[in-house]
Amino acid sequence: MIIILLGPPGAGKGTQAKILCQRLKIVHISTGDILREAIKSNTALGQEAAKYVERGELVPDSLVTKMAQERLTCDDAKEGFILDGFPRNLSQAESLDEFFNSNGLLDYSVIYLETSETTIIKRLTGRRICKNCQAVYHLINVPSRKEGICDTCGSELYQRPDDSESTIKNRLQVYERMTAPVVAYYSHKGKLLHISADNEAEKVIEAILKFLGKDS
Repeated sequence: MIIILLGPPGAGKGTQAKILCQRLKIVHISTGDILREAIKSNTALGQEAAKYVERGELVPDSLVTKMAQERLTCDDAKEGFILDGFPRNLSQAESLDEFFNSNGLLDYSVIYLETSETTIIKRLTGRRICKNCQAVYHLINVPSRKEGICDTCGSELYQRPDDSESTIKNRLQVYERMTAPVVAYYSHKGKLLHISADNEAEKVIEAILKFLGKDS
């Protein structure tokens, strides 16, 4: 089973993908995680990507596409995967279809998590990340037991630079401009499902599983 999960920053793609992967027993492939690991490791690719992330801009296709396609060829993706954070624009969507076609991956579903700006800002400004293990918390929804400290490893939590309200609004404008053609592309292909991600996570999961015929 192959699922492409689309949605603006803060739509809950990562949360939904992790739950779906557990239930469907397929791998979660997040381009965001791949990028953050490269930045944390201070690789040449990570250094270049960091410049865009810190300005609240999207990382160029040439960087993201290469990493995404390499990841999809790994052994753990052979039984199916959820692709989270890619494609972000029409060029990436077309490149992904070319990759799918050349590898015989013709059966896939695309799910778009629609989310209001108010919900997105509330979610992202309250998000905190562990500096060591990258565990994700939220000041209101998922707080750590001790303020500012990771429950898992005891390291310090921090707010990502791109989670400030002004940067979030810029990210949303860029996302909408770049992704609207992707939504139209998959809609035209008859593969797109719209689901409201303003709802609680479990309700969103239920709607997705019903669409996939896995709700029983």
